Amino acid sequence: MIKFFETIQSRSDLIQQAFLEHIYLSFIAIAVGIAIALPLGILIARYRKYAEPIIGVTAVFQTIPSLALFGFLVPLMGIGSNTALIALIIYALLPILRNTYTGIISVDSSITEAGKGMGMTRSQILTQIEFPLALPFIMAGIRTATVLTVGITTLATFVGAGGLGDVIYRGLQSYNNSLVLAGALPVALLAISFDLLLKWFEKKATPKGMKTI
Repeated sequence: MIKFFETIQSRSDLIQQAFLEHIYLSFIAIAVGIAIALPLGILIARYRKYAEPIIGVTAVFQTIPSLALFGFLVPLMGIGSNTALIALIIYALLPILRNTYTGIISVDSSITEAGKGMGMTRSQILTQIEFPLALPFIMAGIRTATVLTVGITTLATFVGAGGLGDVIYRGLQSYNNSLVLAGALPVALLAISFDLLLKWFEKKATPKGMKTI
């Protein structure tokens, strides 16, 4: 344990820089993933005949081993953060897309019909009925995608994008377990922190009538 703290102190600049790079890559990937998958999930809930093929495509990408996808993108885009971001966004899509679609179609049709009977427009039904009721499903998908993305971002080091994977890889190369732990522990803490933050946001955004606690 003493060696671990000595390693953190001696490599503080490296760890701090890698930590900031990791946050940047993870945050951008999740933000873009939400921006793509959320409206797409709502769209395929409206046109359900397209749901299976679109979700199927994202599921196929999800089955590709992470390192293989990074390696496949390098000849196409070169090395650097852009390549890492493309791969991370691809992995973030499926949980958000599937949960958004599932949440929207799970809303009781009698509720939406009641909204129509009250003269609500399609957009009002979406924003005031369907989306609030589907929010727990959607947030579960976002939280899953976030934890997944934070973990996979460690592989960004292999395409020259930095992140805490740099610290872990250097530790493995030098057989320095303390350095490996100095890279792995912040990854775990970052994933937990993002998950708790999203859980807090979900509770704040959930209508009072839907809260179980």
